[in-house]
Amino acid sequence: MYYTKKHIFNGIDLHFIGSEVKSMSLTPKQRIELHGFNNLTKTLSFNMYDICYTRTKEEREKYIEYIDEQYNAERLTNILTKVSEIIEANILNIAQQDYEPQGASVTILVSEGPVDQTPIESFKQSPGPIPETVLGHLDKSHITVHTYPEYHPDEGISTFRADIDISTCGEISPLKALNYLIHSFETDVMVMDYRVRGFTRDVKGHKLFIDHDINSIQNYIPDALQEFYHMIDVNVYQENIFHTKCKLKQFDLNNYLFGYNEDELSEEEKILITKKLKTEMDEIFYAKNMTRSD
Repeated sequence: MYYTKKHIFNGIDLHFIGSEVKSMSLTPKQRIELHGFNNLTKTLSFNMYDICYTRTKEEREKYIEYIDEQYNAERLTNILTKVSEIIEANILNIAQQDYEPQGASVTILVSEGPVDQTPIESFKQSPGPIPETVLGHLDKSHITVHTYPEYHPDEGISTFRADIDISTCGEISPLKALNYLIHSFETDVMVMDYRVRGFTRDVKGHKLFIDHDINSIQNYIPDALQEFYHMIDVNVYQENIFHTKCKLKQFDLNNYLFGYNEDELSEEEKILITKKLKTEMDEIFYAKNMTRSD
């Protein structure tokens, strides 16, 4: 069996691409002048979906085996360790587990990184690196990932989902790790939520319910990468809640077939399988079941 989904970002330098956007309204000096430490909690939930077509029960089982091998607890630990580096956190503890019959999870507990000064880049709505250096600090925090391989019992659709949650306290936003996360998975659909909770105080006791400018999660995704996705935002600005969904524009049937290619299919089969795959992606993207017809 073979299954290699072509990475759509090959050949593009995505380390630091993206439009420059306006910086924070508060200066780094003003941010340091807090009463105590920064109490704001910033949480990014990143959900990705990989979808393929498996003709037989044996192929579905092979797909699950492939996913379990590709995204086992060890590889997920490496991804989250890189995320910790990006947000400059110290890892305190790692708990990882591969599950039977399928799936894996990793939880990392992290603490404040040893950073004396926060560069101005930390306060900009711009993509983070993949993964290299950066950009700020946090207090107590945790990072988790869980995987969910599954398949449709009748229609030949197999889907892999990974849920990643990054929760930080302090000045750095976990959105700085988003660019790296997108490149760590073969992603057909992404669903992202970002929320800032609580408040912190300045030296005069004035409450700050958010400490950085943000109008969309999209500002943390490089422009060149955005070209590959249909995107929808649902944001509640007054509550500091931001939601973005992305669905891959490009569709090459060969990228979605497990163990064979489209040359082995009849034209009728190609049309039917394409319809099933696109319906699956639309249902995930719009979060609702759609009418299916053969």
